[in-house]
Amino acid sequence: MDIAYGTWLQFPGWQRSESFVKDYLDTHRPNSVLEIGSGANPTVKPDFLAGHPNLIYTTNDIEPNELAKADASYQTLLQDFSEPNLKLENTYDLIFSKMVNEHVKSGRNYYENILNALKPGGRTFHLFSTLYALPFVANRVLPEWISSRLLSTFNPRDEYHLAKFRAFYSWSRGPTNSMIKKFESIGYEVVRYHGFFGHPYYRKRLGFLHQCEVVKANLLVRYPINFLTSYALLELRRPNG
Repeated sequence: MDIAYGTWLQFPGWQRSESFVKDYLDTHRPNSVLEIGSGANPTVKPDFLAGHPNLIYTTNDIEPNELAKADASYQTLLQDFSEPNLKLENTYDLIFSKMVNEHVKSGRNYYENILNALKPGGRTFHLFSTLYALPFVANRVLPEWISSRLLSTFNPRDEYHLAKFRAFYSWSRGPTNSMIKKFESIGYEVVRYHGFFGHPYYRKRLGFLHQCEVVKANLLVRYPINFLTSYALLELRRPNG
């Protein structure tokens, strides 16, 4: 099991996500891939798929209108993985998600469904934000209208393309022993669990606090307190048996 720590600048869930996923696909060479929550805009673009004709890439969403906009290069799956007892078994070599897991209502249902949907020996990886970094605690406990106002103040963005969705943080934690035991208890082998400290939310408005955040993040990398991560990379494997 690979457990490691870094700062948010090393987290591959944002600008570096496409290259991260492409490298992963080229390394592991799965035949069937499902990206959860990607809708009409999967991480891997059609030109990459054109160069990998044997790769079957499925984009998933819970909104049929989003899937209807997806390029014809992708297969589509209309399904909510947080629902209990999803009837989808032994289908994919790889299932992954990017900045989705924090919005899942039931982490147990979600990961159990993914386990069942993987072929024996299949892998799943996830890039997500975690409790208990302060901005994400606020996002979890404050009323939605307040957390949305705070987000637009400290991290303004294109709300049409990057809309804010309610976050529940069910099973969205850093690499604590309790989380590792949860994944193992439902049948996974934990391959990799990386935690990332700090966040950029003070950078645009509160320069002094941002500098303090940088110092804190670097200190936590040297002396990790694993429940204070802000983001995580989790990779799991379904055993062959």
